[in-house]
Amino acid sequence: MDNNVRKIKKVIDENKKIAVLCGGPSSEAEISRRSGKNVLKALHNLGYANAELIEVDKNIAKTLQEKNIDIVYNAMHGRYGEDGCIQGMLEVMGIPYTGCGVMSSSVCMNKEYTKNILKEAGIPLIKSVLVRKDEDYKEKIKELKYPFMLKPVSEGSSIGMYKVNSEKEMEECFQKSAKCGQDIMVEEYVQGKSLTVGVLEDAEGLFATEILEFRTKTEWYDYEAKYTPGMTEFILPAELSAEMTKKVKDIAVKAFKACACKGVSRVDFMVCNDEAFVLEINTSPGMTDLSDLPAQSKAMGIDYDSLVQIILNGAGLNK
Repeated sequence: MDNNVRKIKKVIDENKKIAVLCGGPSSEAEISRRSGKNVLKALHNLGYANAELIEVDKNIAKTLQEKNIDIVYNAMHGRYGEDGCIQGMLEVMGIPYTGCGVMSSSVCMNKEYTKNILKEAGIPLIKSVLVRKDEDYKEKIKELKYPFMLKPVSEGSSIGMYKVNSEKEMEECFQKSAKCGQDIMVEEYVQGKSLTVGVLEDAEGLFATEILEFRTKTEWYDYEAKYTPGMTEFILPAELSAEMTKKVKDIAVKAFKACACKGVSRVDFMVCNDEAFVLEINTSPGMTDLSDLPAQSKAMGIDYDSLVQIILNGAGLNK
């Protein structure tokens, strides 16, 4: 699939006032700013002269009103921008915005809630348990086998994540992970191919991007591997059989639908022994120079500006 097959049209008037929201009180604010700058440049390239970058603060609603913003391009990542908070505010203000709506954003930001919904949809998942940050984890993890991955339920960019190989490491890492102020998902560590695939929505419907496989110089795909040039080798398209490629793409679209996502999302996988496990769904994928979604889209013939246009066209799908 490429631009010649899937025609990308402008459905948003070029004269609209577009706010690209970035930053905010999130641990991922700096990544968001990088995404926002790139998106703004693309919008200007596309002819949206009235697009501007706006840093989110406690006065954001007032700022949007004073500037008479028509549409919001949400380039925020992490809490407040990706968990339904900013979406709810925009709903109240009546401003169309890109990406997922309130419910799907809040659900997918929480790894445990996401897993519960995907389980009901029959999607393969790695065995895990949820441990409250203030409770004794020892009883909860008895049914799991080391090594584990510790994951704060509502953080992104691998912040607060740790791989633990023993009980001693568990004692040390659980407290560090809990410093994110959240409950912790303890998930069995599965070694295999780490993959991610974007799911986009346009006038023709849903479609999956090319699948990206990443091979890291770190033990797993941590913050350093994600945002440091040269730390990860990207394989595009992923080295998978035709059968597994179709399977992963089909599951990605199924997961997108199960969680009522809209416009754009990215689904992360671990493939092991011919089984494709969904790890999580990212409803506001990074748009930096090193981000996955732009690379996946480019591999199927959709350049960065065209990707931004597709996502912008989706503003209002969440209504």
